[in-house]
Amino acid sequence: METRQRRPTGRPRAFDPDEALERALLVFWEHGYEGASLATLTSAMGISTTSMYATFGNKEELFRKALERYTEGPSAYLNRALDEPTALGVATAIIAGTVRTTTRPAGPHGCLGVQGALATGEAGRGARDLLVEWRDSGYSRVRARFQRAVDEGNLPADTDAGLLARYVTTLSYGIAVQAASGVGRGELQDLADAALRHWPPF
Repeated sequence: METRQRRPTGRPRAFDPDEALERALLVFWEHGYEGASLATLTSAMGISTTSMYATFGNKEELFRKALERYTEGPSAYLNRALDEPTALGVATAIIAGTVRTTTRPAGPHGCLGVQGALATGEAGRGARDLLVEWRDSGYSRVRARFQRAVDEGNLPADTDAGLLARYVTTLSYGIAVQAASGVGRGELQDLADAALRHWPPF
């Protein structure tokens, strides 16, 4: 009796989850949450939809993980800025970091945390709320750092730390929007320098 040789069962091609997440981050950064389709994401990541769900969860969970990666990577300048010894040093480092990150020669321009989901439909509500929370957290950390500067005498005693933090973060977000619109690094740095020339501004 002739025995039929069994063909080896194909195995799914292995992939590097870290590299796949980095690629997903770039897609979200460039296209925003709703603009990044599952087909575009999985194609960029080099994996199937099944593998994406198994490894990262649904699209919203993938976006959450991508935002965490963005916070720890391109946006990590905020952590370093808050360690500056003076309030002016903090503000200068935040704005310089924003200019540098949002105008990278290679990769998307702008800021994932600002443009990722400003306006969405119902399906994108979770991502939009996540970014609102992300921006609020950044503002709160800057406000706390400026309040410390007031308490330590590095800023005038009558300084409104919350207003000053709102000024710096709004300037930072505005720079990100301008960068996404194609404004160059040099012009944005000139704007930043002008905005911080008189410190504190009020």
